[in-house]
Amino acid sequence: MKSWWIRTLEGGMAVEMRDVPEPSPGPEQIAVRLHAASLNRGEFIAGHGLHAANGPARPAGFEGAGEVIAVGSKVGVQPGMPKVGDRVMGRCDGAFAEQGCMMAEEVFPVPPSLDWEHAACATLVYGTAHDMLIAQGRLAAGEWLLVTGISSGVGVASLQVAKALGAKVIGTSGSAAKLARLKEMNLDLGLETRAPDFVPAVMEATGGRGADLAVNNVGGSMFAACVEALGFEGRLATVGYVDGIVKAEMDLMALHKKRLHLFGVSNKMRTVAHRVAAAREFTRDLLPLLESGRLRPIVDRVFDFDRLEAAKESMVRGDHLGKIVLRIR
Repeated sequence: MKSWWIRTLEGGMAVEMRDVPEPSPGPEQIAVRLHAASLNRGEFIAGHGLHAANGPARPAGFEGAGEVIAVGSKVGVQPGMPKVGDRVMGRCDGAFAEQGCMMAEEVFPVPPSLDWEHAACATLVYGTAHDMLIAQGRLAAGEWLLVTGISSGVGVASLQVAKALGAKVIGTSGSAAKLARLKEMNLDLGLETRAPDFVPAVMEATGGRGADLAVNNVGGSMFAACVEALGFEGRLATVGYVDGIVKAEMDLMALHKKRLHLFGVSNKMRTVAHRVAAAREFTRDLLPLLESGRLRPIVDRVFDFDRLEAAKESMVRGDHLGKIVLRIR
């Protein structure tokens, strides 16, 4: 079968198509004929932590959707587990391929309202938003959420989940056009900036109170401003560092007097048990919203399977709003 692989080169990431054997599911896995897979920015940033510097090539892609074609020996005997013929979506290492394997307890049924392209990007970004806003962020109705780089896939998902929770949202972006589109999705305040100069506007919008929760999609260049923009008992989620800055100064006085909570959002050190627990929380809290249509992924553009290089370049340029998807079948 055809499969895309990725490796680190000087100055960036390179992808290449390979012919590889069709995978066989392990005892707790399912094999899936993939129809679509979504791109995630972190995979294409050298030094982001997902790839070892100058390491060997590895199968590319983290998330996809498709049809179950085989199940592992421990899957078929458990009630409620996926079965052959089911339409599923979820985490899939090596998703940029014609077939892949998923952990049975981490997959979700594709809601009837979603086509393959939307299903392929419905789990990681919303799962990340759940981690930031619900599991760790404890965002409540009426609270203020600040999202830097809100036009990203995780940013848009955070906006959608926050509005479903009844919160108010402030987002930053360097694109006025993207902010205008997000305004149609009930963004309360869009700030056109790529600089850490948004604190006065956040304080004014919140009546001097500050944000209750901030999501830092950008990295170290935004850290200090996010801390400054938080109110009493505010929470700060660090989810990415696309600016390449992984260190920042910490205002300990602000941390102390405002009783702040700072936390990271990453799957890098999570065990399978952690991920399964998170999948169950996703099923409880967000899957019903996807099934009802209250949450729907924003697919900016779709590329055919043989055009991953073009899709990657589009993502690196950052000219999209929401998700970029690879159509496999």
